[in-house]
Amino acid sequence: MLTQADITRWLYLIGAAFIASLGLFIFFEQFWIVVLPIVLAIVALALFRLDWLFMLITILTPLSVAFEDLPGGLGLSLPTEPLIFGLMLVFLFRVFYDGDYDSRILFHPLSIVVLLNLGWVFITIFSSEEPMVSFKFFLSRLWYVIGFFFIATQVFKNPDNIRRFLWFYIVPLTLVGLYTVIVHSTHNFASKPAHWVMQPFFKDHTSYGAILAMYYPIAWAYLWSKNLTVTTKVVVTVIMLLLTAAIIFSYTRAAWVSLIGALGIMAILLFRVRLWIIGLMLVSVGVGYFAFEEQIMMKLEQNRQDSSDDLAEHVNSISNVATDASNLERINRWSAALRMFEEKPLMGFGPGTYKFKYAPYQHSSQLTIISTNFGNLGNAHSEYFGPLAEMGVFGLLTLLAIILVAIYKFITLYHRLKNRELKVILMGAFLGWCTYLIHGVLNNYLDLDKANVPFWGFLAILVAIEIYHEGKSEEATAY
Repeated sequence: MLTQADITRWLYLIGAAFIASLGLFIFFEQFWIVVLPIVLAIVALALFRLDWLFMLITILTPLSVAFEDLPGGLGLSLPTEPLIFGLMLVFLFRVFYDGDYDSRILFHPLSIVVLLNLGWVFITIFSSEEPMVSFKFFLSRLWYVIGFFFIATQVFKNPDNIRRFLWFYIVPLTLVGLYTVIVHSTHNFASKPAHWVMQPFFKDHTSYGAILAMYYPIAWAYLWSKNLTVTTKVVVTVIMLLLTAAIIFSYTRAAWVSLIGALGIMAILLFRVRLWIIGLMLVSVGVGYFAFEEQIMMKLEQNRQDSSDDLAEHVNSISNVATDASNLERINRWSAALRMFEEKPLMGFGPGTYKFKYAPYQHSSQLTIISTNFGNLGNAHSEYFGPLAEMGVFGLLTLLAIILVAIYKFITLYHRLKNRELKVILMGAFLGWCTYLIHGVLNNYLDLDKANVPFWGFLAILVAIEIYHEGKSEEATAY
């Protein structure tokens, strides 16, 4: 553990380096030297206030910019991913140096299944057809899980930090949404510009819509709080209106579907529908689909409405599997993933390799006008078929284990909690997380910092509330 003398020595060292860097800048007039004081400040944060560095990364994530052609074939989101990697290294060093981490977190059922999934990702590196690609995938997954699950649970020991984490993401995300809406308005809110007006903060409208949908229930849930001042409620309402406009004009159909699904999940939660009833309903839906599959497909194929500037027509195009290129391409990608799984059902082709290997598994009858053999237009378009093709059956099963354990824990903890403010937070986090699960049927974004931070962070909120805050009074968690 760092002593006061250690901290003093570090402060002198950083201070001296700071002054030296400024002197070098004045002498050499090299712009890159200006970055040194910033780097030193971040190092200081990492050493002395890891929670502040965690929050800084959270604030920067909605504003980060992805660079896909960096030297060495790297693709990074800057400035966030290097900071997250550094956050992980400092945390691991401190854990090994101090020999201290809360075992209750490590042995929580959700932590166990997360580690099982991470372990299987690591194992499949060795059977991968592209080992370096798979290693990079594993390293990326590792720093997100450590940073925004295992570190986050410790940051969230302070309940105020849970609220800070949520709002430090929502506020810059809302600013990105406002910027996007303003730029989009100069194009009369047409659907085609909606695909790129959010750049450089998001690479396309689908990832943009997915993240907006994840945070929409958070803002909505906070309006239920009894402890908000009138001013705060006005601010939250304005944010809600801006997010609503941003989601509508994102033209992201999957985001709209995910929010409708979240509304249904909220009803199940509020009306305390038993899990066995939910299971029975899902089984009935599945049996009904297979019993009437032919009639359902015939009905869907009669829908010829393509994507449109008209919002009503755009909604109607969701079920068009006859002519809509976007929907048909998803079917093509899913079919290719299933063929890859059939060839390598146990180990898969390797984490992160789908886009490099799927081209030969496309069927000519399923190719669309936007099909490609170069892996440059997205991945498997599914958070479930992707792991199946890349990591085999256990890749999917360990992911499903995370989902099932998390859902069970979210629901049971929500009904146990007596603290209204914690219930508000948990409800928002659960519904936001569920929007991603629904969206994940149609798209996959866990290769992006913007999706990973809330995906793992919301799970960390669940674990932290259960272990550290479940028995706390209203006063202990008041705003």
